[in-house]
Amino acid sequence: MTEELHYESRMSDSDALMWTIEKDPLLRSTITAVSLLDGPVDVDRFTEKIDRASRVIPRLRQRVVGNPYSLAPPRWEVDPNFDLGYHVRTLSAGGDRDEQHLLELAQWMAMQGFDRARPLWEMYIVSGMADGGSALIQKLHHAIADGVGSIQIALTLFDLERDPADDGPGPDAPGAHVLGGLERLVDGAAYVGRRRLGTIQRSVSALSGGVRELLAGPANAARHLTDTVGSVGRLLAPATHPMSPVMAGRSLSVRFTTLVRPLDDLRAAAKAADGKLNDAFVAAVAGGLRRYHDTQGTSVEALRMTMPINVRTESTQGMAGNQFVPARFLVPMTIDDPIERMTAVRALVATQRGEPALALSEPLAGILNRLPTSITTGVFGGMLRGVDFVTSNVPGAPVPLYAAGAEILKQFPFGPLSGAGANITLLSWRDQVCIGVNVDPAAVVDPDSFVACLEEGFDEVIAAG
Repeated sequence: MTEELHYESRMSDSDALMWTIEKDPLLRSTITAVSLLDGPVDVDRFTEKIDRASRVIPRLRQRVVGNPYSLAPPRWEVDPNFDLGYHVRTLSAGGDRDEQHLLELAQWMAMQGFDRARPLWEMYIVSGMADGGSALIQKLHHAIADGVGSIQIALTLFDLERDPADDGPGPDAPGAHVLGGLERLVDGAAYVGRRRLGTIQRSVSALSGGVRELLAGPANAARHLTDTVGSVGRLLAPATHPMSPVMAGRSLSVRFTTLVRPLDDLRAAAKAADGKLNDAFVAAVAGGLRRYHDTQGTSVEALRMTMPINVRTESTQGMAGNQFVPARFLVPMTIDDPIERMTAVRALVATQRGEPALALSEPLAGILNRLPTSITTGVFGGMLRGVDFVTSNVPGAPVPLYAAGAEILKQFPFGPLSGAGANITLLSWRDQVCIGVNVDPAAVVDPDSFVACLEEGFDEVIAAG
């Protein structure tokens, strides 16, 4: 089990920034997951399980409420009108729908914006699949959780046995209190005051440390300052145009497809390059993208990729919310040998993890949040619209999980595009990797070829192992 997470009553500056930039719908941060189950779900039992989870995990009953006339980030507040029936819905596939039809339904869900007056998640329970099984489609806003928080939600929603013992009486539902206008202003002012005090304390500490560093070695101190400034510049540098000449279009639509490969095979490939699973994953995606460009009659030296870098520290390990920075960097498309490609990926990712600006992501988000929304959205739009593709590697369940009597056979994650042409997300699920491929059809005009090329990219890397 994961440790219990602590939930703050306010968004972090990073989460608030993710929330704010959705003024541009191209930058939405909707996460969708599709789970395939081996049989029917006991809907009443599963609904009770979800209701119980919503009493344990605050975010499932909380909506986002802004602070007008305040510099404080939005608050997470219990929805006084919380309606479980709105968030959990049932559908019948009629006994003749397959995985492709399920993905089309999930696409439609993913393209719908959230009702911002309600908690930011929805779930469909789909019965009567053609193979006799059922399915779940989960949709949540990225501001609710990153990978760590998503794992906790999953462990609360699902069982470790097909027919577990009764959980007993659940906790009481959290009370809802809607702040009045004066309360909201006072609360926001108090938060800003506490944050300014904390900033002063951190600044004094940093200043004293900087003075000691300067006295100990002026040259090293100057070099560190130069490195940090350069790192911040790289983090915020605009990139308005994609590197790919054939994946340049952008729209508000998405298309979902899936890949499955054996987990041990991909790990063996990574080991052959003295790397980790993520190195093999990104190298496989890069190989697939190069093949796709070849089929489109063009070639590229490199493509711009965004990858979340985990910035959790010992002091923030137990905090809910997002603890990552979306690093952007160029991935070479000209390395033929898959072992060399994995080695290059490992070096690139190591460089990104060592960027000094990662430690400043929250203060930088705070500064951007103080700007007018149109300017903040423009800044981030300028950073993200030139991203060709996104990769994300999420650790999943190493043991069987069940949803009210039905075993989850596979779970496919579909990460947000957020301005990119494609998002390829890997979820390790027991002995396999479930890969969700989310593409913008305006960017990927030949999706069948795109997926076929990705398959070849994975098979090439696996063969190297």
